[in-house]
Amino acid sequence: MASFPLDVNEKLIARSRTVGELLAPTSPFDKKCGRENWTVAFAPDGSYFAWSQGHRIVKLVPWSQCLNNFLLHGTKNVANSISTRLSRQNSDNGQKNKPCEHIIDCGDIVWSLAFGSSVPEKQSRCVNIEWHRFKFGQDQLLLATGLNNGRIKIWDVYTGKLLLNLMDHTEVVRDLTFAPDGSLILVSASRDKTLRVWDLKDDGNMMKVLRGHQNWVYGCAFSPDSSILCSVGASKAVFLWDMDKYSMIRKLEGHHNDVVACEFSPDGALLATASYDTRVYVWDPHIGVILMEFGHLFPPPTPIFAGGANDRWVRSVSFSHDGLHIASLADDKMVRFWRIDEDHPVQVAPLNNGLCCTFSTDGSVLAAGTQDGSVYFWATPKQVSSLQHLCRMAIRRVMPTSLVKNLPIPSKVVEFLCYQI
Repeated sequence: MASFPLDVNEKLIARSRTVGELLAPTSPFDKKCGRENWTVAFAPDGSYFAWSQGHRIVKLVPWSQCLNNFLLHGTKNVANSISTRLSRQNSDNGQKNKPCEHIIDCGDIVWSLAFGSSVPEKQSRCVNIEWHRFKFGQDQLLLATGLNNGRIKIWDVYTGKLLLNLMDHTEVVRDLTFAPDGSLILVSASRDKTLRVWDLKDDGNMMKVLRGHQNWVYGCAFSPDSSILCSVGASKAVFLWDMDKYSMIRKLEGHHNDVVACEFSPDGALLATASYDTRVYVWDPHIGVILMEFGHLFPPPTPIFAGGANDRWVRSVSFSHDGLHIASLADDKMVRFWRIDEDHPVQVAPLNNGLCCTFSTDGSVLAAGTQDGSVYFWATPKQVSSLQHLCRMAIRRVMPTSLVKNLPIPSKVVEFLCYQI
């Protein structure tokens, strides 16, 4: 078994440059369990980076400060070396909007994180808006944490103050995602087989329960225009939901094992899903077809063996903000960077016991979390986008596949604007 196709020379694949490390504090022997860093996240404006250190702790770091520390002190940076624990009772309101480090004790093991920012023009769907306890301004930045006990806690990023405690899930909250449109609509995915939609501008009112998964739900992601939600889970499930009607659009079939992560491209025209079947699929979500397959084991396992024990399970996938690159993290101690039009990695990086990964807001850095609570950062591939890719991104942001194919333009131009198999 190999990590690359036979026609690819592994020695010719570029190695990603390490940017830095945030190492979790050393734990006593009796607390080795529970250190996993299940999730990492960047704020939408690039101001903060957050990750779960394990043992109920979430660390919030100003991203610019983090980069400066890497430059001044080399790549290594012990996570707790320059910060103090922040309690909810003594949070400093005078420091609001000024980036500073926080350590937040969430009260239980943290499985998921998500940043959300408010746009005042996006009103709550609740009629009695004057009754709300919270008035979210334009500069509001929130952090949602999903916990082992099924609760979701909402924090003010600038002060570290707990704002809301959402209680309705009965099992682990495995993933969280905010609508990108600034409405502060939050969706949670849980092992209780449901997705729940929350309106934080309505004091965290639960608006809807999305049912359809027959087993654990591992992950969820909004499309860039917030109109579609993708959810993935056990039993090979990939579901697409209409978030205006709260109804299922379609179920995507193709994976041979549990699907554990998903993310849309910046133009919403592509969807990447990662599975324990050793594959990442890139879909056209509007017509439900697989456009590209990124394999992590060669020869690829047949469907009957794709669910067996192996060291190539794909744990996480992330779309770069240039829409040209995808990062995947697998159990073979490797992070891979792919171009959407090539079937082999363009860059790789070593990583032991990786669990999650995500691109920075500007797409220049990839962050990956590990089982020991640490985070590692790499520089991402730098390539000039083609004219076709730039045109395609501009058009596909506002047009699904069906509309593009029906445009009254020459067929060659239609092909130019479509992602092809």
